[in-house]
Amino acid sequence: MENAKEKFAQRLREAMERAGYEAKPSVLEREFNLRYWGKPMTLHGVRRWLLGQSLPGQDKLEVLAEWLLLTPQALRFGEEIAQRVDQRRARWEEVIGYQEREAFEAFINLPAPQRKVVREVILAFAQAFPATDKETAK
Repeated sequence: MENAKEKFAQRLREAMERAGYEAKPSVLEREFNLRYWGKPMTLHGVRRWLLGQSLPGQDKLEVLAEWLLLTPQALRFGEEIAQRVDQRRARWEEVIGYQEREAFEAFINLPAPQRKVVREVILAFAQAFPATDKETAK
């Protein structure tokens, strides 16, 4: 399995090519340094990004993402994570009705010790009565 640095490098190369640039260290060094106002990156440094040997810091990631017309999150982590988060959010929107929202609001307004007790009760019920796939589809 590829590690995070290798996956980032792959996304960076693909983004450069989609933007019409060759995925070469010399191109990356030139284009990055034209846009970055901090200490310039060396050819060796950007080469390490392209080979999956290192990751840029957040400030450099933001410059790369803006240049390549991506979000920093998509460049750093990929679109898959955002899609999974969106799917979970959509599931909540589908399943949670007015009564549940009202209960969540009441829960949130409880003092921390009472929230802890309610949480433990809910988790105990969930463990004692695990939902089947048929029940969660409702």
